[in-house]
Amino acid sequence: MTAIFFDLDGTLTDPKEGITKSIQYALRELDREVLSGDDLEWCIGPPLKQSFDQLLGNPSLSDDAIALYRRRFSAKGLYENAVYPEIELLLTELREKNIPLYVATSKPEIYAIQIVEHFKLDKFFERIFGSELDGKRSNKAELLEYALSETGCCPSKSLMIGDRKHDAMGAQHNGMISVGVTYGYGTASELKTAGVQHLIDKPLDLLDLMASL
Repeated sequence: MTAIFFDLDGTLTDPKEGITKSIQYALRELDREVLSGDDLEWCIGPPLKQSFDQLLGNPSLSDDAIALYRRRFSAKGLYENAVYPEIELLLTELREKNIPLYVATSKPEIYAIQIVEHFKLDKFFERIFGSELDGKRSNKAELLEYALSETGCCPSKSLMIGDRKHDAMGAQHNGMISVGVTYGYGTASELKTAGVQHLIDKPLDLLDLMASL
């Protein structure tokens, strides 16, 4: 195995509280209907602009909504987050195998770095790849293409681990091995429909999967 790329939200950490509360803040400031946190779970994973386009029904308002979201998220929301059980043990085991590890998230890189450092996970990763604040590389396929180019990793010998269809489709586009996690915010059905090659139900299952590849 050349390398392993991990999604962040719904894969390494559970960001529900911070993301949904920041979306609610933006909707409230725009005098729009404020949905419950549970009703906003589908927004965890896709690029933020796609979520606001759908929530608002008016793409011209999405930039304002994103600015409001980031006002709260950068100050508070990014810390309303928790590392999933078994993640630290998994990362420790993988590092002991000398496998290079990377984060590849559609979240802006500046926030992803802060989150990873806040939870002291940065010691496990060679580099954290994310989007730009202007939306550049928020598409997972584009992001992974960039990450593979920057690292020189062989796509066919690299794993992409994620919980949403965008992760599976991005991996497939770049010829990577895709692994879907069912403990995040995407369903097994969503991942299978997107063409995911393997599924795991908990983080440490990845070790057994790798032994069989």
